[in-house]
Amino acid sequence: MNDQYSNIEKQIKKMVAQKIVPGVSYAIIDHEKIIKKVLGKAEIKPQSRLLRPKMTYDVASLTKVVGTEIVISQLVEAGKLSYDQQVVTILPNFFDSRITIRHLLTHTSGITGYIPHRNELSTTALLKALFTLEIGPDFNQKVVYSDLNYIFLGLIVERILHTPVQAAITEHVLKPLNLFHSEFDPDPLSCVPTEWSDQGGLIQGTVHDPKAQILGAHCGSAGLFSTLDDLTKFVNWLLHPEMNTTVLKSETVKQLFKNQTANPKLIRSFGWGLIEQVDDGNGHWVLKHSGFTGTMLLVDATRQQGLIFLSNRVHPTADNQIYFSYRQAVIDAFLQTDKN
Repeated sequence: MNDQYSNIEKQIKKMVAQKIVPGVSYAIIDHEKIIKKVLGKAEIKPQSRLLRPKMTYDVASLTKVVGTEIVISQLVEAGKLSYDQQVVTILPNFFDSRITIRHLLTHTSGITGYIPHRNELSTTALLKALFTLEIGPDFNQKVVYSDLNYIFLGLIVERILHTPVQAAITEHVLKPLNLFHSEFDPDPLSCVPTEWSDQGGLIQGTVHDPKAQILGAHCGSAGLFSTLDDLTKFVNWLLHPEMNTTVLKSETVKQLFKNQTANPKLIRSFGWGLIEQVDDGNGHWVLKHSGFTGTMLLVDATRQQGLIFLSNRVHPTADNQIYFSYRQAVIDAFLQTDKN
């Protein structure tokens, strides 16, 4: 298996060797086989520290697919919600009656607008300001990835379950999947740090995203901290949903590997991006989701393969655009597996 995956590992090692990221924790899943490795550093400023196995990462937007999307699908299974239900039926103050749960899940809502001084607002003020936004011309015409969709989905979870979305994720996803090292309030000493600045110092164990910092337990778009082991368990569950049908039915999980947009000309699943993979003329979808901090999951149910990639590409600074071309090389290597 190591030879088979040598190109993926080569591309990941190149990112560390060329200092594109301080370090990487990664796992490659192929049916029942798993490779796990940790290389490089956890921190380079203000000190240099090696990356250790089992360290916790701010997984940023992976919160959407590991947490919020799963809880929404649970509510659909329970008959408390439907994918094509209008958002205004749950959140009466929502600003457009055309928008459905499906539009939010697939980033096709077209939510737009500007919240002045957003990052300086209190939790209450930001929650109120969210309802002053509007729907622009991209509604159901483009997939425009936005945290706002999953912040509203988090508020929908909260309205139905009468508990903050992060508490709902903990109770209904993390615990039943035995993701015991995934949480929203981690021990900072176990965490891989994110940004460093002379003014603010080191961010470690505190969520990097400013909106998530303000919204706290009410944020469905970011805030989760997790480990390589836990995310490997999660991806393995997506590949074998029959292992734990108390979280979601197998058929519900299989729906993730299909295009779920209301406009069939657009391509997006519930939460996940979709990459078309063609084998011998037959196509299937591969799930992909990334996080701003330098995290990524790839899941190919047809081939029974997955990749968990965890880095802190925002350390010491988020000004790291070169990272994305190197990440694409990792994605390409994963997609090319078995084709050589």
